[in-house]
Amino acid sequence: MHRAYEGTNAPVRVYWFDDRVEIMCPGGPYGVVTVETFGRPDAVDYRNPIVAEAMRVLGLVQRYGVGIAAARRALRDNKQPAPEFEVRAELVRCTVRAGARR
Repeated sequence: MHRAYEGTNAPVRVYWFDDRVEIMCPGGPYGVVTVETFGRPDAVDYRNPIVAEAMRVLGLVQRYGVGIAAARRALRDNKQPAPEFEVRAELVRCTVRAGARR
């Protein structure tokens, strides 16, 4: 839903490590979302509105603009560190670290 399709054929990449998962999405912030406002609930824009609506109708997303907050909440509830974001003009990388082993 969030990746850029213009000017790149790069796929979304998901890397699994023993201690973390890294997700790299081609395309940086878009529209009103900037490096400075990334992750704020009031900074929402839609690079791919048709894809976003299709995902909503299929039940793959609940609501627009709540994904990062939902991820933070789920990780906190699971006693894991908050997601880490690297936001650049050409990509966004999200790192989800494993919680303490039980």
